[in-house]
Amino acid sequence: MAMNERDPQITLSVLNVVEKNSHVTQRDVAKDIGIALGLTNAYLKRCIKKGLIKVQQVPANRYAYYLTPRGFSEKSRLTAEFLSQGFQYFRAARTQLMEIFGTCERRNWHNIALHGLTDISEIAVLSAQNFEVNIIGIVDHSSSLPQYSGIPILESIDDLEVVEAIIITDL
Repeated sequence: MAMNERDPQITLSVLNVVEKNSHVTQRDVAKDIGIALGLTNAYLKRCIKKGLIKVQQVPANRYAYYLTPRGFSEKSRLTAEFLSQGFQYFRAARTQLMEIFGTCERRNWHNIALHGLTDISEIAVLSAQNFEVNIIGIVDHSSSLPQYSGIPILESIDDLEVVEAIIITDL
């Protein structure tokens, strides 16, 4: 099976599920992490082959999966890697948004809207507190929330009042 960018994420998910419940079925693992049953089987086999998971047959043709010490170590490594990537993402987004808000401030654009309720818009709301700008709305037609952090969520750009800039925060 070829490695892809989701491989470490799926492996970590499999390890997390097995750690929580050693008597979990492959079908349960597949459902829990949202992948096909065949793919789950392949990942479990790969984890067993790498020595991350130990499998034992239990009565009624069932299997019990256990994390090995090496599995716990790999789970910790993958978790740390994902946290590091998350912090890098946050820092990069915050840096770019601070540059954008600085530009808005220099141009006397104080009424700002965001387009898209995503992780980036959450970082934007936090970053905006360092500038003399007001986020007057977040446009996101797919959100069912009426507001985020006290900021109204609107269905359309046409629903915005006076706005001097719209920052695209949609992925």
